[in-house]
Amino acid sequence: MRTLYVVTHPQATHHVEGVVGGWHDSQLTPAGVRAAVSIARELRARIPAGAEVELFTSDLRRTRRTAHEVAELFGVKPVLDRRLREKSYGEAEGKPQEWLDRRFVPPPAVGERMDHDEGVRGSETKAAWARRIYAAMDEILRNPCEHQIIVTHGGSLTCVVASWIRMPVESLGYAGFRAPSGSITTLREDDFLHNRQVLGLGDTRHLDIPAAG
Repeated sequence: MRTLYVVTHPQATHHVEGVVGGWHDSQLTPAGVRAAVSIARELRARIPAGAEVELFTSDLRRTRRTAHEVAELFGVKPVLDRRLREKSYGEAEGKPQEWLDRRFVPPPAVGERMDHDEGVRGSETKAAWARRIYAAMDEILRNPCEHQIIVTHGGSLTCVVASWIRMPVESLGYAGFRAPSGSITTLREDDFLHNRQVLGLGDTRHLDIPAAG
């Protein structure tokens, strides 16, 4: 049995400042840090004591800080992987969201969506974004560890889940798995049929429990 716990980082400064995230290296707000503590405690409650645990995280500050709280409780060292970053928005990163909104070209309802040019210089296509996350997931899943934790971003969660259920990259053009900031998505593969299940998508119940201290 393998279980993956996919964490979307909680509130970061780019959320409250109204600027574009992507690869902009924002950090957790004080509320985000408290939420990270709650995430770590929820994961500790779910995973049996003494079980082997691996922890992987995007290398941006907001995800590293979230992973730090998890690492402290589990006594593991997080593996930093830049491939788990959010989609890059190129020159829009760190600029006001309305700056991007004025220039953004949405993908067509019918036609090419994976290699669609969004009209922002340096922005990743969905195809490039998906392929790097799929590559990271392939590497993570080569390890036969029973409990693995991945700390990533809200947008990138779609690519993580799609990779988990073995959706071909070419079919990802219309896929979107949405989850709130600070959520935990639980994925499990059984040892008999080797079905890959999505047990819970974007769970935030742990955020309703105040973190002590």
